[in-house]
Amino acid sequence: MTQTKGFIVMEIKNKAPRINLFSLKTVQMRTFHLTWLAFFLCFFGWFGIAPLMPLVRDDLGLTKGEIGNTIIASVAITVLVRLLIGPLCDKIGPRKTYTALLVLGSLPVMLIGLADSYETFLLARLAIGSIGASFVITQYHTSTMFAPNVVGTANATTAGWGNLGGGVTQMVMPLILAMVLGFGVSETMGWRLAMVFPGVIMLVVAALYWFFTTDAPDGNYADMRKSGALSPEDDHAGATKGMLAAAKDYRVWALFLVYGACFGVELTINNIAAIYFFDRFELSLQTAGLIAGLFGLMNIFARTLGGVFSDKFAAKGGLSGRVKFLFLALFIEGVALVAFSMMDALVIAVSMMVVFSLFVQMSEGATFGIVPFVNRKALGSVAGIVGAGGNAGAVAAGFLFKSEALTYQQGLMYLGIAVIICSFAALAVRFSEKTVAEEKERFEKAMQERDALPSGAQAVPAE
Repeated sequence: MTQTKGFIVMEIKNKAPRINLFSLKTVQMRTFHLTWLAFFLCFFGWFGIAPLMPLVRDDLGLTKGEIGNTIIASVAITVLVRLLIGPLCDKIGPRKTYTALLVLGSLPVMLIGLADSYETFLLARLAIGSIGASFVITQYHTSTMFAPNVVGTANATTAGWGNLGGGVTQMVMPLILAMVLGFGVSETMGWRLAMVFPGVIMLVVAALYWFFTTDAPDGNYADMRKSGALSPEDDHAGATKGMLAAAKDYRVWALFLVYGACFGVELTINNIAAIYFFDRFELSLQTAGLIAGLFGLMNIFARTLGGVFSDKFAAKGGLSGRVKFLFLALFIEGVALVAFSMMDALVIAVSMMVVFSLFVQMSEGATFGIVPFVNRKALGSVAGIVGAGGNAGAVAAGFLFKSEALTYQQGLMYLGIAVIICSFAALAVRFSEKTVAEEKERFEKAMQERDALPSGAQAVPAE
């Protein structure tokens, strides 16, 4: 680790220049798969209660406003935790940080079943929201493992497959509930017992993460600092200056707003989709959960697709090409959301939701296709602030769906209009001619290094 003009800059060697998707031989690929799996399960636990909310509502006697407050609570705490988790990764390493988050986060997931009132349920959802910070660790850890020419794809894919948990939980949790009820348990007790399942799986993955990953290709930070591979951290002045530099950059706040309009919308839909289809189209709990799950399932490819298109636009138009694609994807997302809110026929509503979902997640991938180029010396701070913007957007959207004066349908329409307006913030992100030239040179160099490797080869840690 070196000190450069007040910024702490990590010098990580042996990053993989290729993604060998079906290999677990290298620590880079083990980390790739475990980090998306950990993020997937955090998402699964985070929104596991959402498809069960019709039962929770009846059991605890919750009003629409109270349900709205629990939705806001589930995403509000993540804003703070996301800002704190990045510096913690720098200090103790992503391996320890992720393991600790999985273990501690599993507790409120399993114990939410003890809630017997609105207040205790609200506190449980607030505590569970902290596991949403897993996104920052996921992006951080893959960034330490993969070279510049593939790190964008690695980040977008692990984030997208992790977000997939928000869709799978909509489908799986009603099935788990049905299995529990099959043992003769009442619905009141059933939803409580069902939430134990995601918590237990989180503990299992915590153990896998501890034993099968390292902080960097060459080992863990603590060992690397002892051996001199990384210089000891004498202070954190560099991190502080990095945060201040990021906070003073208007482009960071433009992307903060943009990410709130895509990831914030995804979090909101994950929370309300099942109950929206349950109430509006008078579906069963299982059917409503299955349809709601389609929204999240798009993550299996849609977020990665956003990163791929961002790269393709960059190949032709440089950094401004990335910005133009982000604006386009976000604008279409807003239009599709408005259209979705106006659909009265179930089949058409589901079809429009799938289109809307595609552009939501492509916008997310496109956002983090730009983030690494805003300020290389303060990358962690930029990523933390922009990432927190997603949750801040979800908090703001939450107020639309707690109002007794608005239906969910009206809330979705107003949210779509807000997304259209926010899409223009993407166009505020500009880069100097010097930065454009430097990034073009880096991209071309990384491609040359990749092409020079034999087919299937990738960097491995020194023995």
